[in-house]
Amino acid sequence: MQIFPTFDLMGLIHYFSNDEDKRARFIFNLIAPVYGLIDKASAGDFKAMADLLNSNFPLKGKSVLDVGSGTGSWIAALSEYGLSKAVGADFSQKMIKQARKKHPNIEFFHQHGADLNAFDDNSFDIVTATFVMHGMKKDKRAAVLNEMKRVARQKVIIHDFYDNKDIAVQILEFLERSDYKYFQKHFRDEIKGFFPKTVIIKGENGNALYTGFVS
Repeated sequence: MQIFPTFDLMGLIHYFSNDEDKRARFIFNLIAPVYGLIDKASAGDFKAMADLLNSNFPLKGKSVLDVGSGTGSWIAALSEYGLSKAVGADFSQKMIKQARKKHPNIEFFHQHGADLNAFDDNSFDIVTATFVMHGMKKDKRAAVLNEMKRVARQKVIIHDFYDNKDIAVQILEFLERSDYKYFQKHFRDEIKGFFPKTVIIKGENGNALYTGFVS
C-alpha cells in the first residue's frame, strides 16, 4: 500500500511556483493521506484552544463554518460544545476526502477561502479558520478575511500563531514557504482593519484566538 503520494515533476513545478494557490494546493494535497499524524500531535492544543474559545464565547447552539478545515479536526473539536450546525470548507480535494471519511457527521465543501460561493451572506454565527492565515501573504489574507466576514453573522475567529517560537514549527513553516514570521508580528494590526471591534485571546502554547466582531 502506498502511503506517500508520488512527488512528480508537475508537483515540483508547483512547489517552486510564485503562485501561492498552486503551491499551497500541491503541498496540502501531497500531505493529505498522512495529515492524521499531524492531527494527533495537535489534538491536545486543539482541545485546549477549543475550551478557551468556548469559555469566552459559548458555542452551544451556534452555527460554525471552518474555512481551510483540512481533515476536519478543528471543526470536530468545536462540535463537542453542542453546535447547531458544523460545516468545513477546504480547497484541497484530498483533504476534503479525508475529512469526510473521518467525520461523516460533519458536512464538508470543496471551496477556496477567498471565494466561498456556496454560502450566502450572514450564513453562520461564527466563521473560523485554524492555522490557515499565516500560510498566505497579506493581500490573500485580506481576500479570505473579507469572505469570512461576508458569511458571518456575529464573529470571525482566527486560531493561529501569536508568539510561537517552537523550532520544529519554524522548520516546517520554512519548508512550506509560509508568511509565519510576518504574520506573528503584524496580524494583530491587520485584523483591526476589517472589524469594528477585535479581541485577541492568547493561549498558553504560543497561539491565539484573533476575534473580529461583525455585529
